[in-house]
Amino acid sequence: MSFDAATRESCLRRYAEGSALLRKAWSEVPVEVRTWRPGEGRWSAHEVVVHCADSEAYAAIRIRLLLAEPKPFIVGYDENLWARRFDYHASDPELALVLVEAARRHTMAMLSQLPEEAWGRVGRHSQSGPYGTDDWLRNYSEHLEIHAAQIRRNLVAWQGR
Repeated sequence: MSFDAATRESCLRRYAEGSALLRKAWSEVPVEVRTWRPGEGRWSAHEVVVHCADSEAYAAIRIRLLLAEPKPFIVGYDENLWARRFDYHASDPELALVLVEAARRHTMAMLSQLPEEAWGRVGRHSQSGPYGTDDWLRNYSEHLEIHAAQIRRNLVAWQGR
């Protein structure tokens, strides 16, 4: 079922505000805590921020595929594999935050110009099957909110260790 205009507008607002939430959460974490992992197989705040950069770069392509291609195919990926393979702790978190902010601004500028009939397009996701513009918007409107909360939980866990 397609989003109504009010739901879409709310999701777009959340999407536009997400990078500020992520940056704020990151700024609350002391430098000495940023690479601390709350447990085996869990990500540090640093890794979360770098994941968000990779995810946002790919998200920007995903929505463009959905909007432009006749039979869009969205390929999933293993985010834990990426974190290990690309050694997220070796990445600059400030560059990652700048990428998140730029990708969101650039994509939001494009989304704000879309006519109503552009919404509701559906492609196929390699892992979950049918995947449309509203699925994309639902996922990415909350993605950075979820990760900002994760960063804050890491800080609380570090303080309580």
